[in-house]
Amino acid sequence: MKGLNIILAQLNPSLRDVKRNVETAKGVLAYAAGTDLAVFPELFLCGYTTRSVNELALDLDGPEVARMALLARECDTAVIFGLHERVSGGAANSAVCLDRRGNLAGTYRKTHLFGGERGAFVAGDELLIVTLDGVETGLMICFDVEFPEVARALATAGADVLVTTSANMDPFGRDHDVFATARALENGLPHLYVNQVGKGETFTFAGGTMAISADGERLAAAGAAEDFVRVSLDLSARSEERPKDLRPDYLKESRGSLPVRNSS
Repeated sequence: MKGLNIILAQLNPSLRDVKRNVETAKGVLAYAAGTDLAVFPELFLCGYTTRSVNELALDLDGPEVARMALLARECDTAVIFGLHERVSGGAANSAVCLDRRGNLAGTYRKTHLFGGERGAFVAGDELLIVTLDGVETGLMICFDVEFPEVARALATAGADVLVTTSANMDPFGRDHDVFATARALENGLPHLYVNQVGKGETFTFAGGTMAISADGERLAAAGAAEDFVRVSLDLSARSEERPKDLRPDYLKESRGSLPVRNSS
């Protein structure tokens, strides 16, 4: 299993200003040029809001995603970022995955909507594993991480690493600190958790971006301000003292779980 050089961008996106947020991404990706993967927060392109989301909704084949794709290609870096996606029936809270050539590798639509999101967004109906540079990447968005069965479904379906884009707000920072670590440890998979930070339209976001090893060790972390977290992640590293298989086959037959799609 290969290693990954990663940058996690803990930012306070400009609300309803896609152009400015793309410029911010440009700066981050220039700084991270040649990095294997850069991850931005939930709803990054327009900033986190549940108001008038249909007006903010973007098309995956539109110019905004095309600009991000160009940056990925120019900087030779795979990119994951959030946006309000135009879908049938309204808008979805989505995480877009671009490979390092700028191709759309997959899009995950948040399945577990939180609070006011339930009246604003169309919920996704399946989980997603996307292949980025040969690494099977299981995606979650914010509230998803609070449900153990989501990460477990991704793990049993073959994910090599878990990635969560988030806009978690005060006073729930401690919640995600625990959940993000638990999802890594209980599944024996490294976990990249990227949160927004600072004052938003309605909430103050808690930050706490971190990279967690398969053993639950915090490899790198940000505090309560905008920051870039750089980490080199060994996907095969795991203590030999731990059980070899935390994901027994019978769990694949569990009922009531969402289907998992592999983009490849």
